Amino acid sequence: MTKSIAIIGGGTAGWLTAAIIAAHHKTDSTEGLKISLIESSDIPTVGVGEGTWPTLRNTIRMIGLKEKDVFKRCHAGFKQGGKFVNWVKADGDSYYHPFTVPLGYGRIDLAPYVSNIEDYAIESNFQHHVCEAGLAPRTITDGEYQAQCNYAYHLDAGAFGQMLKEHCREKLDVQHIIGTVQDAVLADNGNIQSVSLTTEIGILDVEADLFVDCTGFKSLLLGEKLGVPFVSKDDVLFNDTALAMRIPYESENDPVATHTIATGQNAGWIWDIGLTHRRGIGHVYSSEYLSDDQAEANLRKYLGSAGKDISPRKISFKSGHRAQYWKNNCVAVGMSAGFVEPLEATAIMLVEIAARYIAENIPATSEIMRITEKRFNQQMDYRWSRIIDFLKLHYMLTKRPEPYWQAHTNPDSIPQSLKDDLAVWATRGPIKSDFEGAAELFPAASYQYVLYGMGFKPDFSVQNHLYQDKEKATRIIQQNQQLTQQMLQTLPPHREYIEKWLASNQ
Repeated sequence: MTKSIAIIGGGTAGWLTAAIIAAHHKTDSTEGLKISLIESSDIPTVGVGEGTWPTLRNTIRMIGLKEKDVFKRCHAGFKQGGKFVNWVKADGDSYYHPFTVPLGYGRIDLAPYVSNIEDYAIESNFQHHVCEAGLAPRTITDGEYQAQCNYAYHLDAGAFGQMLKEHCREKLDVQHIIGTVQDAVLADNGNIQSVSLTTEIGILDVEADLFVDCTGFKSLLLGEKLGVPFVSKDDVLFNDTALAMRIPYESENDPVATHTIATGQNAGWIWDIGLTHRRGIGHVYSSEYLSDDQAEANLRKYLGSAGKDISPRKISFKSGHRAQYWKNNCVAVGMSAGFVEPLEATAIMLVEIAARYIAENIPATSEIMRITEKRFNQQMDYRWSRIIDFLKLHYMLTKRPEPYWQAHTNPDSIPQSLKDDLAVWATRGPIKSDFEGAAELFPAASYQYVLYGMGFKPDFSVQNHLYQDKEKATRIIQQNQQLTQQMLQTLPPHREYIEKWLASNQ
């Protein structure tokens, strides 16, 4: 029976995993699950991106954090989706991937009825206008975790990790061990028996029934000790480098963007994330098509006079994932399991999903461990393939002429699963039943927003008999226009809302 879990590595991945498992198994009994987290005091966190997915709302509520405390500690802002600028023609074009689903979603697809397919998100959803106006997703009378618009967060990842650490230690009874892993001892059956640590008081051996590898790119346990190979996906996703900067606002009253802004460049893209005290800005690019100096020049041009005295931090990465994520009594979570560029903020979401699976499926016997391992690997393989497909979708429909962008349109770089989807969607577009599996990460709405925003228009005339609801669609589009005006009149400016909310007693 699994009575003890050792999480190796801290940061957001390690402490969020600890919090999710501990909150799920919290008990007053001394016979409960023992959870330890081991981290070195000298390993900095990577912190590539600070955007999250709406799943985090339920997660932080479930582990017992107050939303207001997260905003105060992590300089957080609301994230209502992503805005993609210059991804189609580089002529100032833009589209949104909002987090609120289209009106009529699941009952009627509005795509065949909109006047311009590229305006699908505008015609079917009010959140485009809410973001453009810089408004919060709720009013001051709405309670915590409630909103009229679906949302996630922008937050300071370092501060969030520290907050999770304190919460785990003080509220969730997670044992914190500071030490550097020197080796792992394997049992005769291939399981990890213990890890050997160097600590301030000497060598310490820590045993556990289940080990969670949160050691980042190194993947010390799953990758190095158990020999699970890394499966590269750089033939599909070309980016391998990022330059990241922290840019202060010119004025403390500057507006805070309520969405992530992703602006296409000649060989990559620039992210722009608004926190309440600064902006997180960085350039993701392919070193095959762009030098570091050229990338920095792109970044400086984007920033203008801002950040002129700030040097960017370079981060190199490989796109891909481990061939297995769970092997024997070791499961990898976070970057030790895999990594892709932060285009759709999937990193923290994958930690949430993996940690929740572990929490709900802690094996009672060695036989159940093998079954759990198999199921987890199958589900995560599917999720990783879907993430890679979804990210590739953002690139492959471009009409930009640069070699980097044209290389993304090469059929040899497009996964067969994505080619199959596009063949189906050529005549009807994505629908809910395409994405009804328990392991799905992105709903049909997400694919609709990106596909149509990039100008992909299905030939609906092939099945014209399915699209005879013009009057109904017109009513829904008009309803959306009315809702949009209502939102624009009632929702407060983003920064103004956060300041008033944090100052209030509610």
